Amino acid sequence: MTSLHTTLSAFLALAAAAALPGKEELNLFAWSEYVPQTVLDGFKKETGIQVNYETYASNEELLSKLLAGGGAYDLVQPSDYAAEVMIRQKLLAPLDPAQLPNLKNLGAAFRHLPHDPGDQYTVPYMTGTVGIVVNTDVVKDPIKGFKDVFQPKFKDRIVVLNDNREIVTWALYTLGITANQVSADNLVKARPIVADWIKLIKVFDSDSPKTALLNGDVDLGVVWSGEAAILWKENRKYKYVLAEEGAHQFIDVLAIPVAATHKEAAHKFINYILRPEVSKLISDEFPYTNPNVEARKLLTPEQLANPASYPPTGKLETFHDIGKLAADIDRLMTDLKSGR
Repeated sequence: MTSLHTTLSAFLALAAAAALPGKEELNLFAWSEYVPQTVLDGFKKETGIQVNYETYASNEELLSKLLAGGGAYDLVQPSDYAAEVMIRQKLLAPLDPAQLPNLKNLGAAFRHLPHDPGDQYTVPYMTGTVGIVVNTDVVKDPIKGFKDVFQPKFKDRIVVLNDNREIVTWALYTLGITANQVSADNLVKARPIVADWIKLIKVFDSDSPKTALLNGDVDLGVVWSGEAAILWKENRKYKYVLAEEGAHQFIDVLAIPVAATHKEAAHKFINYILRPEVSKLISDEFPYTNPNVEARKLLTPEQLANPASYPPTGKLETFHDIGKLAADIDRLMTDLKSGR
C-alpha cells in the first residue's frame, strides 16, 4: 500500500511539473532592438512562458525563412506589406479574438488596414516612418529631402538603412514616382541615382543606425523614426525631417504562423503587450508611434512631443507587395553595391 501510494504521489508530482507554465515556451522571430527585455521578463514572470527571441534585419529575411519552412516560430513581427504576402501565401493562422480582449486598446486608425482588412491575422505592434536625421551642429545646410542628403560634399558622412526597397524608393521619390509604382522601367530610371548615392554612403545599418550618428562617424542618416527619436532624446541637435519628396510609413504587426506549435502562448503574449502599462514599456525603450491609444495616455508630454515619434503629417504612404519586382530590386542593389 505504501509502495503504491509513493508511486502514485511520484506520478502526480511529475504530471504537475509537466503542467507547470514554466514548461511552456514561445519562439518569437522579430526585428532586432524592438522588444524590450523588461517585457519578455514580465511575461515570463506572470505566465511562466519562456520567450526565445530570434531576430532578423529585413522583411525579406523573415519571408525567406518562413517560405523555407518556418515551423519553429510561434510569433512573427512583419511589416504591413510582408504580412500581406504571408496572408496571400496562407502562411498565417487566423487569430482568436476571444483570446485577445485587449484589442479594444488600439486606436480606430490602426484597425482594418489594407494589408488585413478583416483584422483576421495581424495585430499592430508599433508604427513609424522612415526619415532623415541631421546633426545640426555639423550640417548647417537646410536639409528638406533626399536630394539634399545625397550630395558629394557629404560623402562618407551618411548612414542609411540596409534595406534595398527603402533605398530604391527614395530614388523613385526624387523622380516624382510613388513607392508602389515599382516597374521594370522605373527601376531603370532609379538605377543611376542609386549608383551615385551608394558611392556617398559610409554605413548601411538597419539594426542600429543611430550608433554611427552618436559616435560621430557620420552627420546625416536616413533611418527608422524610433532610432531618430532616441537620438533626439539624447541630444536635441539631432533634427528629424520627413523628406519633402515623400516618406514611407510602416506598420509592424504581430502574427502567428500557421505552423506554430504554441498558438495559445502566442495569443497570451499578444494580449499581454496590448495592456496599456506594458505597451508603454515598449514606447519607453523603443519610441516609435504607439497605436495603443490607452498606452499613449501614460506617456509623458516630452514623449508625445518627440518629433520623430509623433511627427507632423507629411506625404506618407505605406508599402504594398510588389511581387517578383522585389527580387529585381535585390539584384539591382547587389550589383551596385558590388561595384562600390
